[in-house]
Amino acid sequence: MQEVVLVIHLILTISLVVMVLIQRSSGGALGIGGGQGGMMAGRSAATMLTRVTTFLAVGFFVTSLGLAVIAKQQTADSSVFDVEPTVVEQAEPEDKPEPIIPDSE
Repeated sequence: MQEVVLVIHLILTISLVVMVLIQRSSGGALGIGGGQGGMMAGRSAATMLTRVTTFLAVGFFVTSLGLAVIAKQQTADSSVFDVEPTVVEQAEPEDKPEPIIPDSE
């Protein structure tokens, strides 16, 4: 199930990027585009591109939420903070040598 939703999500993502790049720039805020003419001319083409982009964006959000729900269902209900830390006790060796103190003359 997750693989199918992921493939649909990737197709929507690529399609959304392409649709945004096809649209004609209206403001030219980056200094590119915005000239007369383009791939599609006329208001009806812009309306159609806007509607398709909106549809793809809604599909993108729905598949994103769906993937999040699927991922949550597949994980355990525990948290990192719920796990008791394991304490490792270190024992001193029985034949511990005495420390050597140098002469201080």
